Amino acid sequence: MLSRTLALFAALAALATPPAVPAAQAGTGLDVVSARLLPGWRQPDGTHLAGLELVLAQGWKTYWRAPGDAGIPPRFDWSGSDNLSGVAISWPVPRVFDQNGMRSIVYADRVVLPLHVRPARSGADVRISARIDLGVCEDICIPAQVSVAGVLPADARRPDPAIAAALAARPLSAEEADVSAVTCVLAPAQDGLGLRVEVEMPGARGVKAAVIETADPHVWVSEPALSAAAGRLAAESRLVHVDGNAFALDRDGVRVTLLDGASAVDIRGCGSR
Repeated sequence: MLSRTLALFAALAALATPPAVPAAQAGTGLDVVSARLLPGWRQPDGTHLAGLELVLAQGWKTYWRAPGDAGIPPRFDWSGSDNLSGVAISWPVPRVFDQNGMRSIVYADRVVLPLHVRPARSGADVRISARIDLGVCEDICIPAQVSVAGVLPADARRPDPAIAAALAARPLSAEEADVSAVTCVLAPAQDGLGLRVEVEMPGARGVKAAVIETADPHVWVSEPALSAAAGRLAAESRLVHVDGNAFALDRDGVRVTLLDGASAVDIRGCGSR
């Protein structure tokens, strides 16, 4: 795997409208990614909707939540923050990228990740101090690290168009995509389990790629093989515990993302047959 001896800290663009919080970063001379915190606005339910903007140099890519066999998954460390109870990330639709027979799920150029921030004390500002480890690729792939810091004001009420656009670019839910049934079929396989996910929905033949995730981060899932007919799609994968241990699959924790190039469908959980 890739050596962690390389570290990449990018320079920050300083001005934006609405104003963004500067990212604290240092460069290594290879500035291919920069990050900044979009302070966003406080919502009526007390959560704060902020954004993490990543800008990549021309020709470079970074990875989605589940990066594929050739990628490095992003990791977020929010431990330096104050008045922070938790953060949930909304992931805009990514791209499928194939290189040298390996598939990756990526973002290119620029992406804004909406952050659903839960304050520990309602009605007070949240101070964010975060470190993000991610992979970036051009002809080669290297690990990178960026940091962002700033205040999310409790009295901010004006929505940020960049965050709103990123939210609108999310995958459709199963209900929105008219998914009528999702079934998981399990079978013994070498060192683990074979999983066949069957999805009934309109437009199944247009799906170009699928990503299957489980609730257990220690379970490796192979790239699914797809087959489709009118109104029905099947995705078949192999599941192996990274430590070689036996494991049970929680069907409610299965997450399937179907990608057709421009849009995606996010399916949570599957039934048995």
